[in-house]
Amino acid sequence: MSEQPPVIPATLADLVWRARALVGAGERRVLGIVGAPGAGKSTVCAALEEQLGDGAVIVGMDGFHLDNPVLEARARRQAKGAPDTVDVPGYVTYAPRFDREIETSVGSAVPVVNTIPLVVTEGLYLLHDDGGWEQVRPLQDEVWYLEVPTEERQRRLIGRRIGHGDSVADATDWVLRVDQANADVVEASKRNADHIFQLS
Repeated sequence: MSEQPPVIPATLADLVWRARALVGAGERRVLGIVGAPGAGKSTVCAALEEQLGDGAVIVGMDGFHLDNPVLEARARRQAKGAPDTVDVPGYVTYAPRFDREIETSVGSAVPVVNTIPLVVTEGLYLLHDDGGWEQVRPLQDEVWYLEVPTEERQRRLIGRRIGHGDSVADATDWVLRVDQANADVVEASKRNADHIFQLS
């Protein structure tokens, strides 16, 4: 088992600076952003996209969720977000976008042109080493893991689900049962990261 990297306190500005430095050599780089559900991956990616503009493109793992009918046929709809509910072969092939309004993926919706120097990909299982995910880590030049206390992550997730229309009870049940099970898998993989950052 590899030794876990130390946890480094960082601000969004620090991460933007590090991303700029990553592409300083002038050749394309792939940067992975990993963290348990509610760790702030989307927030970091939004900051990178805003600050780097045309210098970066964001490819989110959510776009690779298997469609709900497929999950229902596999009796996995209530586990959506687990490692086996994501299209891993598709992840290494194309770039879709996940539409939260209709809860499904839109294939090939994100253009990744060859002039963009930094491809930022974010998701839960980019460091996972089972179920086909072991093919993903070698495709990334650098991977950052976002560390957030469990209670804070769960609070964010419950609030998000309530904002999308869930009752407090349903939101809490999903977060403690499904999201936390996925978080346990993600956290076990953080030893494979290049850096672990705790945002301040």
